[in-house]
Amino acid sequence: MMMSLRLALACALVTLLPVGAFAHDYKLGALEISQPWARATAPAAPAGGGYLTITNKGTTSDRLMSVRSPAADKVEVHEMKMDGNIMRMRAVEHGLEIAPGATVKLAPGGFHLMMMGLKGPLKQGTRVPLTLTFEKAGSIDVELAVGGMGATQPPQD
Repeated sequence: MMMSLRLALACALVTLLPVGAFAHDYKLGALEISQPWARATAPAAPAGGGYLTITNKGTTSDRLMSVRSPAADKVEVHEMKMDGNIMRMRAVEHGLEIAPGATVKLAPGGFHLMMMGLKGPLKQGTRVPLTLTFEKAGSIDVELAVGGMGATQPPQD
């Protein structure tokens, strides 16, 4: 009897584990912002990257117009893409569109947040505050969970 009670309790606890993975997701009107994260940086690094996913559950387009953070002098949305055999990075002008029903993933090697003029290193296990401003939905404060240097996925809480 005691073993089945322990098994039932263990099963109940396991079903609660995925909830933690979504603890740092955000909602602003029809926009859902999920898995905000960044890579740790070296102590003297002048810049760092931030990543997240934005899903537009609405019926009208919106645009990520600006990003700011107290951790950096400036934050821009950048895009990396191949130009012949050379990978180029450039700032996205006029905002990043999130079409109705679309999901835009800011991830290493593609669209990403470039935090320039870091006021200190991004340290693994900490969080970086950001304010995202959208053309229609307005502004929302989010936190990037900082993973290890060279990480390719968001850190697991």
